[in-house]
Amino acid sequence: MADSSVSFLLDKLSSLLEAEVKLQRGVREDVQHIKYELEGYKGILRVADALEDKNPELKAWVKRVRDVAHDMEDAIDEFSLGLVDQHGQGNNSSFHMNFFTRHKIASNIQGIKSRLDIISQKRPDIPWIGSGSSQRLSSRLDSQGDALLLEEADLVGIDKPKKQLSDLLFNEEAGRAVIPVYGMGGLGKTTLAKQVYDDPKVKKRFRIHAWINVSQSFKLDELLKDLVQQLHTVIGKPAPEAVGQMKSDQLKEVIKNLLQRSRYLVVLDDVWQVKVWDSVKLALPNNNRGSRVMLTTRKKDIALHSCAELGKDFDLEFLPEEEAWYLFCKKTFQGNSCPPHLEEVCRKILKMCGGLPLAIVGIGGALATKGRANIEEWQMVCRSLGSEIEGNDKLEDMKKVLSLSFNELPYYLKSCLLYLSIFPEFHAIEHMRLIRLWIAEGFVNGEEGKTLEEVADSYLKELLDRSLLQVVAKTSDGRMKTCRMHDLLREIVNFKSKDQNFATIAKDQDITWPDKVRRLSIINTLNNVQQNRTAFQLRSLLMFALSDNSLENFSIRALCSTGYKLLRVLDLQDAPLEVFPAEIVSLYLLKYLSLKNTKVKSIPGSIKKLQQLETLDLKHTHVTVLPVEIVELQRLRHLLVYRYEIESYANLHSRHGFKVAAPIGLMQSLQKLCFIEADQALMIELGKLTRLRRLGIRKMRKQDGAALCSSIEKMINLRSLSITAIEEDEIIDIHNIFRPPQYLHQLYLSGRLDNFPHWISSLKNLVRVFLKWSRLKEDPLVHLQDLPNLRHVEFLQVYVGETLHFKAKGFPSLKVLGLDYLDGLKSMTVEEGAMPGLKKLIIQRCDSLKQVPLGIEHLTKLKSIELFDMPEEFITALRPNGGEDYWRVQQVPAVYISYWRDRGWDVYSLETLGERESDSSGGTAIRSLEICTLWKV
Repeated sequence: MADSSVSFLLDKLSSLLEAEVKLQRGVREDVQHIKYELEGYKGILRVADALEDKNPELKAWVKRVRDVAHDMEDAIDEFSLGLVDQHGQGNNSSFHMNFFTRHKIASNIQGIKSRLDIISQKRPDIPWIGSGSSQRLSSRLDSQGDALLLEEADLVGIDKPKKQLSDLLFNEEAGRAVIPVYGMGGLGKTTLAKQVYDDPKVKKRFRIHAWINVSQSFKLDELLKDLVQQLHTVIGKPAPEAVGQMKSDQLKEVIKNLLQRSRYLVVLDDVWQVKVWDSVKLALPNNNRGSRVMLTTRKKDIALHSCAELGKDFDLEFLPEEEAWYLFCKKTFQGNSCPPHLEEVCRKILKMCGGLPLAIVGIGGALATKGRANIEEWQMVCRSLGSEIEGNDKLEDMKKVLSLSFNELPYYLKSCLLYLSIFPEFHAIEHMRLIRLWIAEGFVNGEEGKTLEEVADSYLKELLDRSLLQVVAKTSDGRMKTCRMHDLLREIVNFKSKDQNFATIAKDQDITWPDKVRRLSIINTLNNVQQNRTAFQLRSLLMFALSDNSLENFSIRALCSTGYKLLRVLDLQDAPLEVFPAEIVSLYLLKYLSLKNTKVKSIPGSIKKLQQLETLDLKHTHVTVLPVEIVELQRLRHLLVYRYEIESYANLHSRHGFKVAAPIGLMQSLQKLCFIEADQALMIELGKLTRLRRLGIRKMRKQDGAALCSSIEKMINLRSLSITAIEEDEIIDIHNIFRPPQYLHQLYLSGRLDNFPHWISSLKNLVRVFLKWSRLKEDPLVHLQDLPNLRHVEFLQVYVGETLHFKAKGFPSLKVLGLDYLDGLKSMTVEEGAMPGLKKLIIQRCDSLKQVPLGIEHLTKLKSIELFDMPEEFITALRPNGGEDYWRVQQVPAVYISYWRDRGWDVYSLETLGERESDSSGGTAIRSLEICTLWKV
């Protein structure tokens, strides 16, 4: 990571030397000398990064280089801060103050130069490690398949244990049984439990279900509140507001009452202490309805204790040799067989993984980057592993295997992966949040022809391809939404972060503070920070899960009396803030500011002082107007100001944007602008923002259309466009676009359309289309069916016709189709070969549709049908006695139907759709059709 610090510093030194700023005599020469010396270190540091753990002398030398780089960065930032102060004040006292500041900075730089000369003289010898490795360190990872579009996780050998675990859930025992799944970290306990938990047959049998992440530092009240919220969600009923104020005994009573009359399944994932089960079990009634509790743990004593009353433990085993070899080849050679000349060395490497799936995918991801011609590189990995693994502690051995996967990372990815240690365990990290943070931290190197966001996205993909990150959630069109690290890998990354003083995590009262703090993550409470007296040199401050009273009198100055003025990242997402902290505007070097999900209502005009700001995230705040001074932030790339409000059970929502009475076309760096309220002048100004990737417009009027069309034609980089009319009946006039942005991926149009915009049919890269209130007389399918990459389509009050016809070969990539409020729709026809990959069909509030779509049996990939407020005749057609309609639905393999009535999820769905389910068999009279129903209590 020293290389990242030095690379970041060299960019700053170059900018300082190129800028026309007045440096004291001799300082420019000192800066040039430091730059020259550090440039000579870059190649050495990239090699040293992989070797320092084995060479204490080299490790100490790298630390000295890293410290010098940090001190030099501080000197430059203090100089930059002095310039801002000078220009901001402009009086004589300020000038003299800056004179002394300059003198102090000059002295610091001279001292750094002297230290660097000594470091250069004492540089240790670095052993030659082969030209192949140096080439690997400097090259980018080749594509290994689109990890962001994987349909499901890589799973090997899971079928047998999944069936065994499912059988334990489905046994005849009427009492509440506990099934602990135990084994060492990295075996796949959570993966197995989640596969079973998500199985529709399991969800069908246990309609009341909840998944709770526990962790080492669990808080009982928070755990119980989470369980209450999940249970209310699954029964379709909002949790009482009083839940937030309840103590553990009251919460247990609430849970017990919710579960008393139901067969339920509760999963407690990652239990580390016996007291967790002893505390929670009192809330889980033994109601003699065949309820089950699954529990994952690394500790056998917890497993045996939890199932002592009634249950059976499930010991997850290591992969057998052949399954381990299959997984190794799948990750290392992308599913191909191992080249014969590498098989011997690969078998040796695999043996050291001991059948642990996480270790196998980790080392496989690292080996996948190596050339296959040079066997020496592979043998070197084998020797390195062999020298590391000693003794009989299998867990420690596996940690060493995973450590090698980390050490094998290219230098530019190590800081990116270490940065994940800042987030709390089990925290699902938002894709774009992470990318913007990496950029603000300076981890992302510019590449010709790419934005920094695109480069950062490729970094994230590399970490996914190497199995160092896991996808937690994806969008409906297959893109990653959130990710996190596996818990065992997290232990390794946290250790390395602490060892290299990369970041300080303040979540415990007894934290050991380092000498200097540059990145600080505060979790749960501020008390442990305010009592600390360490030296702060903060560049990043992030806060997570703070209680309401933690920020009652929030002040960065009170938190750390010095060392905060050089902050680049300030992330206060979800913090209980109601007022914009005034001192933020004095953080002149700030690049990233997030107040997302706070109650802040206004932003001061003095925000213009933050001239380095690149991201301003005000999503889900109460900000509706931005000051005119916002346009003075010339480096701002992401301006995000909007919030949602849920309108109905069908997850319809209204979106609120913001106004700004200023020429927004001055903000030339903007890439994302969401959601701005339209006016005539603004529509013209938007044409100047040629770098925009995402644009969201609210309150559009018909007369704004011509100017907007002209502006959109200039936005050649646009990827996402969202336009909402000022009212439901207002026409969106966007037909006169003759050169649409060809890279457009997502299109959202809410408003009346005279006719379907012709230019949409030419968007070959379009992935998602959402149309609302269009009220078209012509069939919209005609214009969309030939788009090759379209994966997700939703219509709400889009079409007033009586029939929809999906033609053969139409919608070749469609995965999700939603039809809502098509009042006049009486019939749907699906020709054979149409929508061949459709997985989810949502039909709601189509009052005239009383028969099942003709040709639905052709949708052989369909997984689920969701029906909301549909006429009784439509549901009747799904019964076994529904004749031809029922027969067609029956031909679709493995379809799961949910049905919603206006009073909530229908408790009688099974009686309506087939015979009542028997408690013992869990079966239904509808043979190949599985029914998944929820109901309101």
